[in-house]
Amino acid sequence: HLLHFLLIQYHPSHHLIKGASCGVMAPSYVLAIDQGTTSSRALLFNKEGVPVGKEQLEIKQYYPRPGWVEHDPKEILDTVVKCCRNAMLRGRASAADIAAVGITNQRETLVAWSRSTGEPYCKAIVWLDVRTSETISILEKGPGGKDRFRAKTGLPLSTYFSALKMKWLIDNEPQVQKGAASGDCMFGTIESWLIFNLTGGKNGGMHITDITNASRYMLMDLSTAKWDEEICETFGIPLQCLPEIKSNSEVYGKIRGFGVLDSIPIAAAIGDQHAALLGQGCLEVGSSKNTYGTGCFLLLNTGPKVVPSRSGLLTTIGFQLGPEAEVNYALEGSIACTGRTVQWLRDNMNVISSASQIEEMAKSVQDTGGLTLVPAFSGLFAPYWREDARAITVGMTLYTRKEHLCRAALEAVAFSTVDVMEAMK
Repeated sequence: HLLHFLLIQYHPSHHLIKGASCGVMAPSYVLAIDQGTTSSRALLFNKEGVPVGKEQLEIKQYYPRPGWVEHDPKEILDTVVKCCRNAMLRGRASAADIAAVGITNQRETLVAWSRSTGEPYCKAIVWLDVRTSETISILEKGPGGKDRFRAKTGLPLSTYFSALKMKWLIDNEPQVQKGAASGDCMFGTIESWLIFNLTGGKNGGMHITDITNASRYMLMDLSTAKWDEEICETFGIPLQCLPEIKSNSEVYGKIRGFGVLDSIPIAAAIGDQHAALLGQGCLEVGSSKNTYGTGCFLLLNTGPKVVPSRSGLLTTIGFQLGPEAEVNYALEGSIACTGRTVQWLRDNMNVISSASQIEEMAKSVQDTGGLTLVPAFSGLFAPYWREDARAITVGMTLYTRKEHLCRAALEAVAFSTVDVMEAMK
């Protein structure tokens, strides 16, 4: 996903690579970090775009209460560093051989950590988590209801977005509340947490976010690409706790304190679905992509124009390829659980032993036998935005077998996608 503009911006022939024009051997590779909901991954590419080294490590999922989903921020950092080192080892590359590293990440997942110690206050609240439902019911009572912040942020009130998670932590975690009041607390999504640590941590690490991830906080004014003071005040979030907003493609700083990774420039950061928009080549107005992972996300490039949705879609940032570059916007239809439903069948229900097995089982029956699965494990996202919804199966009879459930799970992905496509029309 990051490869397209990393290769353009940091190709060995590009002027940003020092030494390329003065006879010094130019770096031959770019390194991409993909930190996702279920795993961390690093890929090393040569200047032709061919992967020459890669590594992927799963991360643990924590479900402390019904509807809660958490990650360990320190495990995320650890797996990312291990993946980078192993990808470099497999590609036989040193830091001097790498022109730049770019980061793409699961969006909205929130980390809160101490500015002075560099340690997280608690586990990260994952984008799928629904613990903020009560907070939403309170905020909806204000003017505009569920859409009270949509005109500025492009987003409805939903458990999905980072601002609700920040407010919940301030209201419910004494350490976070104390840190926010004193200015010691730092909030950030996963790329912020990684960049802070990779650039020095408590010893001068950078507290930044990119414009695409910032657009998912529900605190940024889309028209100005700045934090909105009025909305921050409404949520009770001090501006000093928020990261500085940067473009998707610029040199933020260099890695230090991680041995073989030291001195590699961090030169790109972008939310995973926005990276996919670029990776699928959707650079023109009207072009769109639909990609499937833990969830499913349909994004449509609307160019330099902020397009409000009347059909339950999100208005968001598409990308900004440089601090002086034009901002591209997008419409988005988000579906929370697609691949996660398959994972649930495997890990929670033991219906299948591997993800790939679901296809064979689904094909073994002609239809679902009247069974329908609504995969609202984390509520319903676009176009309904019902955080109170929960997953349900209907239509079971004594005829129903696990093969029917597998087929219903895959059909649910298709039906959910159709809902979003119809809204996009």
